[in-house]
Amino acid sequence: MEQVLELVFKTAEGDTKVITVTDPRTDITAEEAQEAMETILAANVVETSGGDLVEIIEARMRVTQVTVLK
Repeated sequence: MEQVLELVFKTAEGDTKVITVTDPRTDITAEEAQEAMETILAANVVETSGGDLVEIIEARMRVTQVTVLK
C-alpha cells in the first residue's frame, strides 16, 4: 500500500489547492498536520494560479493499494 498525505487549502480566489507529501510518516497526528499547514500559510511560500493560500480546509491521508494482475 502506498500512503500520501494531502494538505488541502483554499486560495484567495476560492479555488482548492492540494499539496501532496509522498511517503509521510505513518504515525502523523492531526495536530502535527495542522501545525505544518499553519506554518505554510504564515510563510506564504506557495504560489498558485488562484492566488495566495488563505485558509486551511483539511489534511487527509490517502492510501492506495495496487494489485498486480498476471
